[in-house]
Amino acid sequence: MDKTIPIFIGGIIQGSQPGTRIHDQEYRQTLKRMIRNALPDAEIFCPYEAHPDSVSYPDDKARRIFMEHIRKIRESRLLVVYIPQASMGCAIEMWEAVHAGVPVVSISPLSANWIVRLFSDMNCGDLKEFGEWAGSGGLDRLIRAGLPKQNGAGS
Repeated sequence: MDKTIPIFIGGIIQGSQPGTRIHDQEYRQTLKRMIRNALPDAEIFCPYEAHPDSVSYPDDKARRIFMEHIRKIRESRLLVVYIPQASMGCAIEMWEAVHAGVPVVSISPLSANWIVRLFSDMNCGDLKEFGEWAGSGGLDRLIRAGLPKQNGAGS
């Protein structure tokens, strides 16, 4: 396996919030800690950390940054996406990951949602479940397993 493991952390930012309001982004620090505990060689990219003011970007800059993030997902070894409620951006990220052959781990109570169900190699219902799964070697096993995807993802 590579010396470093590039991992993209996706997750809800605006969701269905009106205007430029965003959801609490503290989950990102928790995810980073859990991932690093499970995979010390992880090289984690967090789009919110890279662009905390992105909701106020003009359209041309927002489009350029979003497409850059899509490129990063395609080049990653794993997408970990936190979706406590529906998120159009997360759905696109998951779609792109699946089409690039990048495994997807979702953290969502929306297990019956088609995007979550069909595009996740693993879905954990919440952060606690993710931490337990990752800590028991789940992330490492998933990355080593590669394709084909579990749960029918990518079919």
